[in-house]
Amino acid sequence: MMVSDEHFVVCWPKNLSMDAAPLLCAGVTTYSPLKYFALDKPRMHIGVVGLGGLGHMAVKFAKAFRTKVTVISTSANKKQEAIERLGADSFLISRDPEQMKAAMNTLDGIIDTVSAVHPILPLLMLMKSHGKLVMVGAPEKPVELPVFPLLMGRKLVAGSCIGGMKGTQEMLDFAAKHNITPDIKVVPMDYVNTTWERLLKSDVKYRFVLDIGNTLNTK
Repeated sequence: MMVSDEHFVVCWPKNLSMDAAPLLCAGVTTYSPLKYFALDKPRMHIGVVGLGGLGHMAVKFAKAFRTKVTVISTSANKKQEAIERLGADSFLISRDPEQMKAAMNTLDGIIDTVSAVHPILPLLMLMKSHGKLVMVGAPEKPVELPVFPLLMGRKLVAGSCIGGMKGTQEMLDFAAKHNITPDIKVVPMDYVNTTWERLLKSDVKYRFVLDIGNTLNTK
């Protein structure tokens, strides 16, 4: 059905449904920085900013690495989802000054999945010395980066985008071993326009998967 350069082909684990296809995007995008920046060590305390398509995968992988996970969000709307269903250890509301103050200097690293423009300083203050803030979301406007907290704590701000072929295969094998799959909703091709409208409203938990094989009209 298709011919491809073998370099760009991965071996799909037999125990993973093809419905888990978002692993090839959101999966490796969050798995890769956890591994590359050594935020995958048991008993580390990892923060995940945002609980959407990327964020929910970051929580699942970080928990599989046996780290302590705190989800950081602007409201409490997803607290129950984060803790009871995804297994996060705690939930932090970034707009609550008291909560943020109490959590200062507690995180070893943060995976920031938010694409909206948001302040970086409060996140830097949450990290211990030598903490690493890795941005995988892409705000459309430049963010303000205060340098003093970086100097005093020898903290790192970095970025990460998807991952290479070797890392993608490693991620798939890890996901298969630990039964990690994205939360998805499978939809037919004739629903694609509605899907786009819902995406713009963030009305999905957490990824749509188009069933092209069974629903694409080939006539």
